[in-house]
This record gives sequence, C-alpha cells and structure tokens, in this order.
Amino acid sequence: MADLVAIGARLRESRKRRGLTQRELARSSGVSLSLIRKLEQGDYENGLRLETVRKMAVALSVPTSALAVGSTALPPDQESVTRWEPVRRALEGPVGQEPGEEPTMEGVRAAVGGAVRMFRDGTLTDLAGLLPPLLADADALVSSSTDGTQVAARAERSRARVIAGSLLVHTWQFPAAERAFTLALDDADGPLAQIAVTAQRCFALTRQGMLAECRDLAVRHAEAAEPRLSTATREELAAWGGLLLWGAGASVRDNRPDDADTMIRLARAAAAVAGPDFVPPHAPWHRFGPSVVAVAEAENAVVRDRPERALAIGRRLRSQAHRYPRHRLDVASAHVALRQYSEAVEVLQDLRRTRPQWLPQQRYASRILAAIMGRRRTLTAEMRDLADYLSLPL
Repeated sequence: MADLVAIGARLRESRKRRGLTQRELARSSGVSLSLIRKLEQGDYENGLRLETVRKMAVALSVPTSALAVGSTALPPDQESVTRWEPVRRALEGPVGQEPGEEPTMEGVRAAVGGAVRMFRDGTLTDLAGLLPPLLADADALVSSSTDGTQVAARAERSRARVIAGSLLVHTWQFPAAERAFTLALDDADGPLAQIAVTAQRCFALTRQGMLAECRDLAVRHAEAAEPRLSTATREELAAWGGLLLWGAGASVRDNRPDDADTMIRLARAAAAVAGPDFVPPHAPWHRFGPSVVAVAEAENAVVRDRPERALAIGRRLRSQAHRYPRHRLDVASAHVALRQYSEAVEVLQDLRRTRPQWLPQQRYASRILAAIMGRRRTLTAEMRDLADYLSLPL
C-alpha cells in the first residue's frame, strides 16, 4: 500500500508549485476538498484508489507516479490467501507425497496446456486445484531429465510457473506472484519466453499501481527486442507489440498520454504486419493482433475519461468480446460514466454467466457496481444479487 502520508506531502508540494489552493485543486480535479485536506494533513487512513491519484495528477500536470510511489494495491482478503496457499507452497518445491508414477514429458505438456486453457477461460478455482500437482510433476520431470530433455522440461515448468504467478496476480498476492515469475524466468528457454515472463510481470506491476516501474520495464525490454518489421516473424512482432501495450497502459495511467499514444501506434503497426489475431506459441495465455490493440485503445480511453470512444471500440469488437473479459469491464465502466446503468449491469451479468470464477476476483467489477449503486436511489433485485455475488456491502 502506498504511504498516504508521503502522498499527502507530495500533493501539497505539487499544488503549491502550481499556485493552486486546495479548493481550486478540488474543482479542477473533481476530487473532494475534504479528501485533499485530509491527505495533506496526513489524516487519511482509508485506501486511496489509483484513479483518484491520477485525477489530481492531471490537474497538477505531473505524472501520477510523482504523487504515488510504490504499490497502491490493498492486501488480499484472508479467504483468498487460504484458498490458494497450496499453489504458493507448490512453487517452493515438492509438497506432500512424491508422484505415484514418474511424470512424462507428454503428460506434463498436456497438463500445462490444460492450465493455459483454464487461465484463458477464467476458471481460476479449477486452475488452483490443478496447479499444485502440475508444479510437483514439473519439478520431478526436471530432476529426472538430462541434457536437451531437461531444457524442454524446464520450458514446460516455466510455463506452469507463469500461470501460477498470473493466478496469484488475479488474487492480489503479489509477493508470491513475483516469486513465481522469478522462478519462471530462470527456466525460460530463449528470448521470446523471457519476454513472455516479463509481460506478466508488467501485469503484476500495473495491478499494484507501480506505473513508472511497469513502463520502464516494458520500454527497456521492448527496445531490446525491437524487430525489423519487414523481416520479423509473427511471434517476434507479438512479443514486441505486447510489451508496448503494457507500456502504453502504464503510461496513460501515469498521466503520460503522449507516450501512451506513441506506444499504441507502434503496437498497431506491429499488429498490421502480423495479420489477424493469433495466439503466440511463446505466450499461449494471450492473443496478439489488431483487435488486441483496439482493446488496449478502449482501456486507455476509459482511463482518459473518454467513454464514448471506449464504447465505439466496444461496438466494433462485439463479435469477439467473449475473448476479452477485461475489455467488457471497460465497456461497463464507460456505460457508468455516461449514466447508462442498466447497460453496465447487463455487461456484469453477462460476465457472471460466462466467467463465474473470474468475475469475483476482479476488484474493478466491484468498483463499477459500487459506482452504480452510489448513484441510484433504489437498487433493483438484480443489483442486490450482483452485490452479494461480488461480496459488496449494500
């Protein structure tokens, strides 16, 4: 959690440098005067959303990271910590009994493929049950392999560790996720596999609000991996373009819109050369292509308070929306910004039907529903039911 006292001190210094009163900052940022006063006085102990920090940063013409340094993420709830403890333990080595049968490359590879599909489908609870034995089998396979066979075994273990780390990011367990990614990087079999791990680390940093760190990591690796568009393979273009999209997402949240636009433009060029959307072999938990870039553009539009733009992109992507659940949340958020509450609830209900294990782990979904309920005098039965589903107090 970012140090709120430090944020208050930086906020006060930046405001004074701009020659603004607290009231003027409140008016230009849309953040309440009482919150600004409490922050500057060091008298605020509740969680502070990154979106709120960004609003003040925009009004002050400074990067968001100039106000908030370090993680802004709230800790995971105890239920999540308990539920996914076996996954965390499995990352540290063999747990429980040794495998009854010696694992085979074919078996581990098939199990990793199943884990990838579960992650893409958002069946996170089922995935949590699969990962501990899979990680144990992968450890045993690496230990029993030699020479080139061990390289292939470590590559499969790397993918299993990436999936484990990504699951932990979804459940807000960031130190354990970083441990998983560090281990995955040790096993990665080449530059493209290393970039795949780096991209998931960017995912974790973005979720924590560590924007400068994410942008710097993405840009540094994108510069090292920049291909020649005329000769690059589709996989090389996907690796480079994917890093650029993570950098763009961090930049727009960090109030660096020009940097974000530049990265989106480069990623769009890579996608145009790569052709239709596809699943890169080095990162089978993601897709890359023109639609993926459009999803990133819609996300950036929501961050920049351009809901009409986000919804226009959403209409273009409607036939592919099932592939991008996070984009559907951006569409719901855009509907809320335009006071189209029934449309936003409809999106959330659709995600509940299609991603029942994924949606409750998304704090973004809870914030969207909370915004709807905060602007309604009366709640429909559908809204109350959704609030129960997302464990959101009425």
